[in-house]
Amino acid sequence: HTLFSQWLSNEAKEANTVKKDTPVMVVMGNPPYSVSSTNKGDWIQSLVQDYKKDLNERNIQPLSDDYIKFIRYGQHFIEQTGEGVLAFITNNSFIDGLIHRQMRKHLLQTFDEIYILDLHGNAKKKETAPDGSKDENVFDIMQGVSINLFIKNGSKITRPSDFGRVFKADLYGTRKNKYTTLEQTDFNTTQWKQLAPQAPEYLFLEQDEKLFQEYNLYFAVDSLFITTGRGTSFRKDNLLVKSNFTSKDVLTMLEDMKALSEEELLKKYSFKETKDWKINEKRSLFLNHLDRDIQKVLYRPFDFRYTYYPMDTINKIIVRGDDKRSLMHHLITDSVNQNNALIVPKQSLEGLGALVSNNITENKIVSAYNPNYIFPTYLYPEDGSERTPNLNPEEIQAFEKALNLPFSAEKTTRPGDFSVTFVPQTEFCPVDILDYIYAVLHSPSYRETYKEFLKTDFPRVPYPTPETFWPLVSLGGQIRQLHLMESPALDQAITPYPVA
Repeated sequence: HTLFSQWLSNEAKEANTVKKDTPVMVVMGNPPYSVSSTNKGDWIQSLVQDYKKDLNERNIQPLSDDYIKFIRYGQHFIEQTGEGVLAFITNNSFIDGLIHRQMRKHLLQTFDEIYILDLHGNAKKKETAPDGSKDENVFDIMQGVSINLFIKNGSKITRPSDFGRVFKADLYGTRKNKYTTLEQTDFNTTQWKQLAPQAPEYLFLEQDEKLFQEYNLYFAVDSLFITTGRGTSFRKDNLLVKSNFTSKDVLTMLEDMKALSEEELLKKYSFKETKDWKINEKRSLFLNHLDRDIQKVLYRPFDFRYTYYPMDTINKIIVRGDDKRSLMHHLITDSVNQNNALIVPKQSLEGLGALVSNNITENKIVSAYNPNYIFPTYLYPEDGSERTPNLNPEEIQAFEKALNLPFSAEKTTRPGDFSVTFVPQTEFCPVDILDYIYAVLHSPSYRETYKEFLKTDFPRVPYPTPETFWPLVSLGGQIRQLHLMESPALDQAITPYPVA
């Protein structure tokens, strides 16, 4: 036992000497994938900081995933050596992830050649093969994976702007077919396609460079609107919103919070107490409600519920800042205050989703995979003063120039029924811009043409022309009214049901 222990100790010392003093030429393996990484040593975390520079993103926690740390680890040692190969099968999120752009740039600056065999199989994205058939993961996991070769061949990249070349191949289908293909092909027989990653995203995707340049001339939705944010996450959905199909259901819930015991409430509403949400600590927040505290909610697409949303205390009812009070304030409507808001995800990984809302809005309306962002048309000051357009003045000027028309913050001459042909106006207002954008985002040709770019960031929309603007405003207005359940067309039933 003692001899065996001594032998292991000697082997460990020799291995450490090799790792410390011998140049590393090849790093290979299948590193773990774990967003909640426990590998938090100062040395590796300082290295990974290179991938986090200048991102200005809300959540960069995924860049601390173990697989990313292993890539950075291997990259470091091959940089020290000056040449070598890093060969990993990993989580494939770095290929096109929005927050991974500095990682991709850093890899391009280090390696002379990068080869990526994307095995896809991402169940979270509900991936399918290009022909619509089933696409399965090669492992029993939901996250898609890829086989990656990062090669530094000794040639010196003299300037940071000189990037290595990137090649990619894709493998879709069933797990069995993927295994068969991997067994029967090798590096030389794989059909590699060279990519041309473009700043600022440096996506490891096949893209039409000319189309990319065209798309980048359009305005980004998030640059048009001044104030935006994610939708509300109720956390205690079963209690606060899920079972409240009418305002009366909310009143019942409020009465239950006052009268029922903890055990009775937990059983009736099927929710759990948490460290930051104890029934007896929250009861007082549900007392003495006002009529305006009961609000309509867009909970899912075309699925309206009701909730208890007292502005003064909602941040204590919905904890961790998920109430989005300052944003939802602009969507609490009554007979006087009316508003519309555009809803889009930051990345359209499941295909572009776009909806409108004129009520408090939940966080998973148009995308289950990515948070939804809410863009109100108007902002309502909390002091009750006059509302103002939630639009960037520079973008308004660009619209005025494109249309050769003045902008008006308010306009009362618009027809309420968009089913009639819309007549060009002598000015345009915020809802005209909203309807124009809404028409473009629901155009099948737009979605198909720019589908790869829509996966990377907020949608970009072409500036209007005088010839197309008003027809698109009319179409967008019709779609908006339908989606808000306000269109006269909804009064005409198109599906008959037999009378029993």
